Amino acid sequence: MDQNHPGSPPLLSVRHLTKTFKVREGFRRRRVNAVDDVSFHINAGETYALVGESGSGKSTTGRTLLRLIDATSGRADFAGRDIFSLSAAALRELRKDIQMIFQDPLSSLDPKRTIGYSVAEPLLIHGIGDRAERQDRVGRLLTRVGFSPADAKRYPHEFSGGQRQRIGIAKALILNPRLIVCDEPVSALDVSIQSQILNLLLQLQRENNFAYLFIAHDLGVVRHIADRIGVMYRGRLVEEAPTDTLFAAARHPYTQYLLASIPPSHPGLRIAPARPPAANAGADRTSGRGCVFSGKCPHAAAHCFEQVPVERILGDRHHVACHLFS
Repeated sequence: MDQNHPGSPPLLSVRHLTKTFKVREGFRRRRVNAVDDVSFHINAGETYALVGESGSGKSTTGRTLLRLIDATSGRADFAGRDIFSLSAAALRELRKDIQMIFQDPLSSLDPKRTIGYSVAEPLLIHGIGDRAERQDRVGRLLTRVGFSPADAKRYPHEFSGGQRQRIGIAKALILNPRLIVCDEPVSALDVSIQSQILNLLLQLQRENNFAYLFIAHDLGVVRHIADRIGVMYRGRLVEEAPTDTLFAAARHPYTQYLLASIPPSHPGLRIAPARPPAANAGADRTSGRGCVFSGKCPHAAAHCFEQVPVERILGDRHHVACHLFS
């Protein structure tokens, strides 16, 4: 789902992105579209969230855009350049502008190196500054995310999970990127620590005006950080809208289920738990036909299993792919 933004062109424009994996099942192999014909855009300084359950394709989308894995087809333009056609040298330069914050910060921190070295490593790779300049830059950035410059001499195991995530954020920021892909950056943290990290990300964005592609499985997490939300299910983008619109008037049955699954904000408030969609006996997603949610949708009709729903525009920047609105 995508829509031209009036005025300046989007910072990132993704068109018909598809990523297919070959999966072995016993003696047979079949193709699985982890990302299936996905289109969206992100404007400069904007936070766009991709939300969906495990296996929806949201993390694969982010990793494909970073060229950590190759796309099967489609196009992704960043600041007017097609990411998928860049040479190795051009891609190296692009990494200054697009960085990533991982779910597990330890995956980006060398346990045998000090955090000062890990944060400075992108500067070393790109040959930016001398040793004194790098130390100064690292010290100022560590201070900005809640540490002291002296902490640069400590090692990752000496910090808590929330502190390590702050270090991961510092490493992502060291090159002054224009877009940061946040892949489930708070899902492994306690709720109280989650809010601290989200507030830090918001504050840093206000100061630096970079954009986020924020990947999460919980709509409640992205409510206060995202400008727009795209909802993914089994590789497809099924609904997209500004955050306030999505929470007030979600239309796709899967989005409505995700909203109903958000825990109440007040501890004393009791609500009926959301029931997971029941399997529909007519479902057959191995055929590649029909709506991806037809097997669990309470509103599914015969044509839902045979025809892929066409994207409909319901209002300002509100898109939905569902036969209920065809």
